[in-house]
Amino acid sequence: MNGPPKVHHYPNLRKLARKIRDDVSEVDCVLLYAYNRTGKTRLSMEFKDQGKRKGNGTADTLYFNAYTEDLFVWHNDLDTDTDRHLIINQNSAFLKGLTELALDETIAGYLSRYADFDFDIDYEKWVVTFRKGGDERIKISRGEEKIFIWCMFMAICERDLDRHPSYEWVKHLYIDDPISSLDDNNAIALACDLAALLRKAATRRGAGGERDPLRIVFSSHHALFFNVMCNELGRTRDGQEKVKTKRYFLHRPDSDGVFTLRATSDTPYFH
Repeated sequence: MNGPPKVHHYPNLRKLARKIRDDVSEVDCVLLYAYNRTGKTRLSMEFKDQGKRKGNGTADTLYFNAYTEDLFVWHNDLDTDTDRHLIINQNSAFLKGLTELALDETIAGYLSRYADFDFDIDYEKWVVTFRKGGDERIKISRGEEKIFIWCMFMAICERDLDRHPSYEWVKHLYIDDPISSLDDNNAIALACDLAALLRKAATRRGAGGERDPLRIVFSSHHALFFNVMCNELGRTRDGQEKVKTKRYFLHRPDSDGVFTLRATSDTPYFH
């Protein structure tokens, strides 16, 4: 009878990120379940930084995490309370080539699944305004803001899958906790859409029909979201290629910096 999965220890984030990079070179997707304050966001940045160091300054990872959300800052117009808009940080590699991508329709397609407001992007001023019904330049909630940013990320990923020149440098996708502030219904819908996109990334083919996948790392503290992702990526329907995954429970037992990884099923509730 097999015993419990072996627990592997890593003394710091650098060695942990190397382990994840090694794993994702062997499979299509690594899924990490971890509680808040474990260090998921810092792990995603160390993973990204290792790619830049390996590439002598050239990045290889398109990532979504708390830093991505911070690329968008509200101007609330406290003086007149009329010119409310979201300012886009145009200096990020995440938004490189945004003006060339014609993303508005794709973003709107995703956004309509989760929200009931509309948007306009001014690519000259790098601002986003929102409207609903007859109300212009409205202030949306924090959850709605994150949904909009997430939809922009999904739209960029689609262009990446199509090998748009602005994103030819991308070899890995690293997605950390995209559903903070979302209710369970939206979380499930978003997980299904994300899993479908990641399946396309993992099974991407080159011009000659050869495998040309994007390697994926996904992490979350949300048990329901993690389970849906595992189930959707693990389920192979007729005509679909199998997506090879590794699934881990990531834990930091105390504050001394040591991290542990243990292989897990798609039901992390019992750890």
